[in-house]
Amino acid sequence: MYDSSRPMIEVDHLSKTYGSTQAITDVTFNVEPGEILGFLGPNGAGKTTTMRILAGYLPATSGTARIAGFDVHEQSLLVRQRIGYLPETPPLYPEMTVEGFLYFVARIKGVSAGDRKTKVTAAIERCNLQDKRHVIIRKLSKGYRQRVGIAQAIVHDPPAIILDEPTVGLDPRQIIEVRNLIKSLAGTHTIILSTHILPEVSMTCSRVAIIKSGKVVATNTPEQLMTQLTSGSGYELEIGGEANLAKQVLQNLPGVSQIESIPLAAMHGLSPKENRAYLRVISHSGTEPGKEIAAALLRSGFDLYEMRRVSATLEDVFLQLTTEEKTVESETNSAVNEEAA
Repeated sequence: MYDSSRPMIEVDHLSKTYGSTQAITDVTFNVEPGEILGFLGPNGAGKTTTMRILAGYLPATSGTARIAGFDVHEQSLLVRQRIGYLPETPPLYPEMTVEGFLYFVARIKGVSAGDRKTKVTAAIERCNLQDKRHVIIRKLSKGYRQRVGIAQAIVHDPPAIILDEPTVGLDPRQIIEVRNLIKSLAGTHTIILSTHILPEVSMTCSRVAIIKSGKVVATNTPEQLMTQLTSGSGYELEIGGEANLAKQVLQNLPGVSQIESIPLAAMHGLSPKENRAYLRVISHSGTEPGKEIAAALLRSGFDLYEMRRVSATLEDVFLQLTTEEKTVESETNSAVNEEAA
């Protein structure tokens, strides 16, 4: 019997080796009941390997994973009864109708004959497939096939759902539809969503685990990650005067962490003009030295044409964590693994 006080998904020091290749190393994270966790990383980072181990498709080399209190390796059948899994390519039978396929999936997933009609109808309605229930799957658009893939993952009403790149290859309208569908499943289902698409995480997930080169480098809410990683938070300035002299004026101000010239490709809407300097002043976490920055520049004879507040984005966090040898503690204050050099 599952203890609801425990995380629904528990991953503890999970590693997987293919020959001499280390796919994932010491991966650790939890997903709480009803939560949507975004498993975020660049292509080849180890997301799919982790998802396949959780779904029982691959054995881990070392470490453990538990879903609803059951060990993925030792109690594989019990785990599979409690998860819905959507791999990157949905496992569909193209010659079957949508409804026929879902009845088939419900039967092989152990839904009793008396409950199948109710479960299939509920999955069809949740995935907005009412108008397609009698259509042959091969005639569906990619967006609708993705919905059928999600429907097969939830038709037996599992407590945990594992989605591997659920919006890959979809057009913008289809992405929004699938995103809204996933969000509607939160609360009644625990979801782990693997993706390398940043908007999917910020618009869908309540918490993020970032993986790079097979190692988890951060686990927290998007907001907390953006607070912890201050690079990119501060002010962008357009001034009249010499940039190096302005840096000297500002570098010792309280709250100022770093000053850098802004490359033209990253000017966030500032329009370059002749005889102007463009600076980004990065502030320490929890400080707002904007008033002091403006006063110091004007007092030193610089013209201040524009000053705008900028905040770190999830993209900044992702780039910083996946390009630097840096890790961030999770909200449980347990240290995450260091990245390999």
